[in-house]
Amino acid sequence: MVIMTSSHAGVPAARPPAREVVAARRVAALAVLVSAVVHLALWADGYREIPVVGPLFLLQAVAGVVLAVLLAAWVHWLPPLGAVGYGVATLGAYLLSLSVGFFGVREQVVTTEAAVAGVAELVAAVAGAVVLVRGRRG
Repeated sequence: MVIMTSSHAGVPAARPPAREVVAARRVAALAVLVSAVVHLALWADGYREIPVVGPLFLLQAVAGVVLAVLLAAWVHWLPPLGAVGYGVATLGAYLLSLSVGFFGVREQVVTTEAAVAGVAELVAAVAGAVVLVRGRRG
């Protein structure tokens, strides 16, 4: 038997999210933040001088910080969807830079920073997807 309470007569109260959904949301926020910090460090380390890519790295860092805050503070489906998009788009751009190039930049080696960011972006996408799927189930 499920007992629900409400402040409005006849309207069931919303259930708090399940623990795994809360944990996945926190993991997504942390992963997005890690990627943002890596992009900011690379931007400060010289990527800012690269046309198009430099400003995109700064945008990626700022967007990642904003998204991490939203994931932590706003219980809504948009931030986890943003985490999925952030992770997939950023990892996709890096894979393009490794293969055919991305706005004229072609990476020749995989660096530690790239590996850390790549793992963080994969984790962000998967954790965001978990929040979206498990959050809908209640």
